[in-house]
Amino acid sequence: MANSQNNQAAASAQSALVEMKDISISFGGVHAVEKASCELYPGEVVGLLGHNGAGKSTLIKILSGAYTRDSGSIFVDGKEATINNPRQAKAYGIETIYQTLALADNVDAAANLYLGRELLTRWGTLDDAAMEAETRKVMNRLNPNFTRFKDPVKQLSGGQRQSVAIARAIHFNARILIMDEPTAALGPAETEQVGQLIHQLKNDGIGIFLISHDIHDVFDLADRVVVMKNGAVVGSARTEDVSKDEVLGMIILGKCPPGATPGPGASSD
Repeated sequence: MANSQNNQAAASAQSALVEMKDISISFGGVHAVEKASCELYPGEVVGLLGHNGAGKSTLIKILSGAYTRDSGSIFVDGKEATINNPRQAKAYGIETIYQTLALADNVDAAANLYLGRELLTRWGTLDDAAMEAETRKVMNRLNPNFTRFKDPVKQLSGGQRQSVAIARAIHFNARILIMDEPTAALGPAETEQVGQLIHQLKNDGIGIFLISHDIHDVFDLADRVVVMKNGAVVGSARTEDVSKDEVLGMIILGKCPPGATPGPGASSD
């Protein structure tokens, strides 16, 4: 609890890693996201909640460069950022770990870590030794219990596969991590392992947007929640200031409880 409070105090004293302001996008005349704003601080986990079609995944795809916004601004470290494709997002230290993990199942952790960015020897051949050594370093920092460096990742557990996907993101200097349903289809032990990974990333100052349908998961892992409904932000709140029932009310009814900061999508009832 003390560490969580310290992280939150540190976050409030720092400038935002990333800020999305008045983001809007339409598809075929339908407003998928309308004037949505949210921010993320170093060492903070922000849970994005809402029903299917609420706009949370679309908003995050704009940050990751998968979609180009119609209007609004994105700021990274207080400076306006140009993000129109995934390559530009990566240049700002924004990495996405999708629910599918996008791992190459038939090769090992090192090959996945350097997929598309392989290290070569001076003779132009793959430098497997250097890639494995670097992979061992990053995995030891992230998950010291990981030992299956030679196994194809299809043979790893769900939690171990998440470790590899996270290691790939942070090894290339990710500072803003988007995690899409990171514990979906995982058992209790593997879910706990992913939770430990997320706490390690927080301690390293990495900011995380966590997309999840599991409100219990979010309350276990997130410092703040941002709730969306019908493409707009209903409101945001620190998890310590609201109950799960109150957040469910935000999701279902669009109503903000006293402990939350209302957004433009909040109900006026």
